[in-house]
Order: sequence, then C-alpha cells, then structure tokens
Amino acid sequence: MAEDESLQGPAPQDHAPQELDQALVVRVQRGDSAAFDLLVRKYQHRIAALISRYIHDWSEVQDVAQDTFLRAYRAIGNFRGDAQFYTWLHRIAVNTAKNHLVAHNRRPPTDDIDVSDAEQFDSGIRLRDTDTPERELMRQEIERTVMRVVERLPEELRSAITMREVDGLSYEEIAQKMDCPIGTVRSRIFRAREAIDNELRPLLDTEPKRERARS
Repeated sequence: MAEDESLQGPAPQDHAPQELDQALVVRVQRGDSAAFDLLVRKYQHRIAALISRYIHDWSEVQDVAQDTFLRAYRAIGNFRGDAQFYTWLHRIAVNTAKNHLVAHNRRPPTDDIDVSDAEQFDSGIRLRDTDTPERELMRQEIERTVMRVVERLPEELRSAITMREVDGLSYEEIAQKMDCPIGTVRSRIFRAREAIDNELRPLLDTEPKRERARS
C-alpha cells in the first residue's frame, strides 16, 4: 500500500518517536486505518520478537502477533497518551501471549517481560540481535521469500492466509467471506503456512551456523 503524503508528515528527525506515534494514534482514532498500518509496520518485528520469548512456534507467534494488533486496533479509542504507544502495545502483546498459553493448557511464565527488559535484557539474544544489520537483512530476505511463496499459492490458500495474516480476520470471519466451513479455513491456512515454512526452513537453518561463525 503506497503511503499518502499526509501520512508521512515531517521528517523523523523533527519529532521524537513517541510524538510521531501519538500523531498516528490520533489519526487512527479519527478513522484513518492507514495510519494504523504504519504503526503495524513499525512495530511488527519487535512485537513478534517479544511474543517469541513466550511462544516458540513460528505460526503461533504470527497468530498471537495478529491478535495483538487486532486487539490494539479495537482498543485504540481508549488510548490517551499517558504512556508511550509502544509501552501500551507491549502490555497488550504480553497479555495476549499469556492468554494464548492458558487457552492451550500451557503454563505462562510467572514473571512478565517488561519494556525495559525487552529492550535491554542481556540474555535476550533473540531480541538483542534483531537490531543488527545482519538480522535486518535476514528479516528482509524472509519477507521476500514469504511474498514469493504466497504469490505462488492456489487462490483459495492465498486468500485465506492473506485474510488471516494481513487483514487480521478471525477464522469465523474468513469462513463467512469464503462461504465455507471453519474447518476448511483452518486446513487452507495450515497448508499455506506449511508451504511457507518449507521455503523458510533452509533459510532459517543457516542462523545457527552464522551464530557459531560470530562466536
């Protein structure tokens, strides 16, 4: 989606990050959903990295991240700017991850990961390394690979995975739009994710080798 000039606003150096976030939040509260897309793009990797501290399955992390942003979008009308937007979003992500674990009969950790820990926790290798140039290049390569796989999927799989991962729709909503049972929707999304995972696995398997090379 192309970014409208009115959404881009002044250059980032002219405002603190929290002020830019607040400006986007105000636009969302006024009904500008495209502004929320910008917030998602800005924080999707950090939120996924945070959730992966609680949940280790990639497809589950993606689901919980989508649920986090969906909950944030629904609740953003109550955001008053008393805290930074990311602090507020961080709390939603933590609660969503813990609720997901409970719903799947898994015990969530007793201690929450707070914002300062997520940014500075020394043993949080996965979060710390996401800021390195190498990891940024890896993220970009993963995103390009995912896009290529999705484009090659059969129409019914591509539509289902797009509505789930991009639009953030529930399985029930997707079933209504596709006029098929929820079980069929789950099967299509599972098959799409399986195709994506098969393409990503060789790429992700290079990570331990790179870690050993740096050590």
